[in-house]
Amino acid sequence: MIELNLAFVIQLINFGILVLVLNLFLYKPIRKVLADRRQVIDSARQKTVSVDEEVQSKMSQYEARLHAAKAEAGARRAEALKAAQGEEAAVLEKARKQASESLASIREKVAKEAGEARELLKQQAELLSADICAKILGRNL
Repeated sequence: MIELNLAFVIQLINFGILVLVLNLFLYKPIRKVLADRRQVIDSARQKTVSVDEEVQSKMSQYEARLHAAKAEAGARRAEALKAAQGEEAAVLEKARKQASESLASIREKVAKEAGEARELLKQQAELLSADICAKILGRNL
């Protein structure tokens, strides 16, 4: 059986002192470190949540600005396309006018040269016919 004597009481007192010393030097510092760590983790979680909200806010602002910029770029592109089409029409009209003027001047030149060629051919034909007549008749006309 278990004997309850003075050794048992001394061991109980030693155990109590050991619990107090361990609590003072081991358990309290460990609990403090664990509490500090939990506080740091909770703080980091809160900071993460706030940073995530800030990122979401900035992303929505960025997307809104990007959408606005795309809309503005589309409007500018449409405006530039319209201006380019107008300029293209003006350039084409100018080119058509120049081509028609050039064609008219070429036609005049061709008609003038054809007239000159006819006159030249007419003169040469008269000279040639006079030469042929002179050779056939044997005398000058």
